[in-house]
Amino acid sequence: MSQRVTPRFLRTSQIRTRAAVLAAGLGASVVMGAGVAAAADTTAASGAASAVEAQAAAQANAAKAQAAKAEKAAQAKKAAAEKKAAKAAAAKKAAKAAAKKKAVSWVDPVKSYKLSASFAQNGGMWAHKHSGQDYAIPTGTKVMATHGGTVVKAGPNGAGDGPAYGNAVVIKHGNGTYSQYAHLSQVDVKIGQVVKTGQKIALSGNTGNSSGPHLHFEIRTTPGYGSAVDPMKFLRGKGVTF
Repeated sequence: MSQRVTPRFLRTSQIRTRAAVLAAGLGASVVMGAGVAAAADTTAASGAASAVEAQAAAQANAAKAQAAKAEKAAQAKKAAAEKKAAKAAAAKKAAKAAAKKKAVSWVDPVKSYKLSASFAQNGGMWAHKHSGQDYAIPTGTKVMATHGGTVVKAGPNGAGDGPAYGNAVVIKHGNGTYSQYAHLSQVDVKIGQVVKTGQKIALSGNTGNSSGPHLHFEIRTTPGYGSAVDPMKFLRGKGVTF
């Protein structure tokens, strides 16, 4: 049997071919590996960007929520301050109204005057000490109720207290307090009439036992003569100034 001999140039050609195939395969592997690595890098970068965006969005939402909370707190504080201010203003207004009401609760029986004979003063004009306070004013001056009440006496002859008082009016104010106005030129109220503080009840004059135009004013504990107290001290206690 004879042996088959492969020519040298054929063997060399085969070796080269195998080497080329191996080189091509290696190159393809390298290229494929590079592509996979590039794709992985792109995916990682995209994921990192998404994470950063999500974090930024979360921080923005948190900041927005914090700002809304702060705004709500500021509004609540402002509302509380306004409520407090309104309450203080209302209290001040109420106090002012109460003070005003107290101030006008009792008033002088005449507006413009000069004080003359005072309470408990001695003199030849009276059988006993002077029982009231005299206000020197012209005849025809408006005389007002020094406090609200009911007229219990009105008319000449001192309204029943005697001719020395001339025309007179007595008003009952309650709590055992009465006011009396005498020497009037004109009486404008009737017995049983209810009057308000500061309401006109008469005009001043010079009737009765009088040495000149004036108003004789008394504060009494009963409607009759003899129960008078110091009218100036009484009115001062009610907040009236002179």
